[in-house]
Amino acid sequence: MDSRRRSIAAFALVLVAGLTGISVAAPPSYTVVDLGTLEEGNSIVVRGLNNNGEATGSSVSGSAHRGFVVARGRIDRLGVRPGGDHSIVRGINDAGEVVGSANTSTAVRAFRASRGGAMQELAPLPGDSASEAFAVNTRGDAAGFSSGPAGVRAVLWTRAGTIRALGGLPGGRDSRAFGVNDAGDAAGAATTSSGRKHAVRWSGGTVVDLGTLPGDAESQAFAINSAGDVVGTSTGERGMRAVLWRRGAVIDLGILPGGGTSRALGINDRGDVVGSSAAGHDLHAFVWTPAGGLQDLNALIPPSDFILMEAVAVNARGVILAIGRDGTDDSPHDHHEEFPVRVFLLEPNP
Repeated sequence: MDSRRRSIAAFALVLVAGLTGISVAAPPSYTVVDLGTLEEGNSIVVRGLNNNGEATGSSVSGSAHRGFVVARGRIDRLGVRPGGDHSIVRGINDAGEVVGSANTSTAVRAFRASRGGAMQELAPLPGDSASEAFAVNTRGDAAGFSSGPAGVRAVLWTRAGTIRALGGLPGGRDSRAFGVNDAGDAAGAATTSSGRKHAVRWSGGTVVDLGTLPGDAESQAFAINSAGDVVGTSTGERGMRAVLWRRGAVIDLGILPGGGTSRALGINDRGDVVGSSAAGHDLHAFVWTPAGGLQDLNALIPPSDFILMEAVAVNARGVILAIGRDGTDDSPHDHHEEFPVRVFLLEPNP
């Protein structure tokens, strides 16, 4: 939005506030930094963002993924393990340490790597054959899961590489951790005794079933902030809804106008939440704030030749990592389809 348009909008808000006596906050607006176009099919694995604006994900060459970090305008690609052809980077902390997974000829294993350093394998639990890591905190603790004959189990690796099973719900078989905060609390999902999947939070050696929205059957958590607030999805007959679990309550974040579903993927310590919502026949990226509620990010950036489809992470400064597609194609899309993915950082304007 140019300065003239911002001035007009601000004047209109002041006028409304003066006439009604109500304090009206101006909607946030963002400057867009285009990180470029990636190969087809990358929307699922563009996930990580730290407080320095460094982003992570993977690109595709044939059938193989190669992990990368985007930092200071350049793309640094990670290698693969001996005998392997596949790596995915999912999480990054402020020190530039990344976590993800890479394969060999026989197994997929989680790893942690420092900038320019070799991959440190994060081994599975004893008796298991595979592991994957999804998030890393400032201490270097990594959250993910280990899998084998006993099922899939959520785990936390310390900086030293020690692995600890986080535990599951009573009677349930599987669990996965997708987020971790600096206190070492984790969030993810676990199956119940009935086989349903519920969002959970692990804290202080205990696992808490976060439940679902009233009437829903399943839920899943993807991110957690320093206060222990968790975001994810709740799913039932009406479809999937973006939700926030805060202080024992589950909050429906809603859907964008014309949509039917939504999901939340990231939260920062201010309580800003990002994700995507079906809007008509397409996905639109959203930001939810305690003050402003749910807003379409496409309405908060200058006119562009692209559509922001999904916001996947938000850092402490409110910078948002989002993916989009060219806006010249009017055919319906969703995040499962393959298309040239454009990746953006949205910097909040003062």
